[in-house]
Amino acid sequence: METQQGIMGKTPPAGGTTLKKAAAERRGSRRCKITQLMRIRPSDPEKDHFDDMRGTLSVSRSGVYFQTSEAGYEIGMRLFLTLPYSQAPMSLNREYLAEVVRRDPLSTGMFGIGLKILMEMGVQQSAFQGFSNSPW
Repeated sequence: METQQGIMGKTPPAGGTTLKKAAAERRGSRRCKITQLMRIRPSDPEKDHFDDMRGTLSVSRSGVYFQTSEAGYEIGMRLFLTLPYSQAPMSLNREYLAEVVRRDPLSTGMFGIGLKILMEMGVQQSAFQGFSNSPW
């Protein structure tokens, strides 16, 4: 009778043959192909400033991929990433410190940018217009 480990695929089959992995997967977590609005700004004041608002093409717990026409992105560049981004009253926007790990020139003249999320900076709340004295 086969053990539970064998059933779960943690031990090689009894015949001694093992299946090769098709390709080494470098991603640490699954990617979701969803579109969320985000805001991206350089964290280094020495760099040329830009304020890029883009939709994501794919998102994971540790990274984001998107397309942009902004040419200022460089590999290794640190950024402030607000994701998801909304200007709606009382919306909660999470801000992260991220690093550019991929920059693909595309045939359309745009760039495919891959960001690695390094740490969460905190939650920012949009101000509600009209109730400036309210504690809520």
